[in-house]
Amino acid sequence: MAAAPTRLQSSKQFNNYNFREYFLRRSRESFKQNMTLQKPEEVSRAFLDAKEELGILKRQGVISQMYTFDKLVVEPLDNKHH
Repeated sequence: MAAAPTRLQSSKQFNNYNFREYFLRRSRESFKQNMTLQKPEEVSRAFLDAKEELGILKRQGVISQMYTFDKLVVEPLDNKHH
């Protein structure tokens, strides 16, 4: 079987806090919904959907890295700034 999609890791590519948190939240919710799947065809379909979403996430992450964003108030500061 192929390696599991890593949407949570791929979401870290986003410089924008709102995009990053959205994809993390969406990935967690998707995992919770699919956690109870029993039938092999349902699991297979969920896996294929996750792989497709991972491809989208990776492409959007590359685009996100082309632009810079100011940190938002809700984002933690780096240790250098303390």
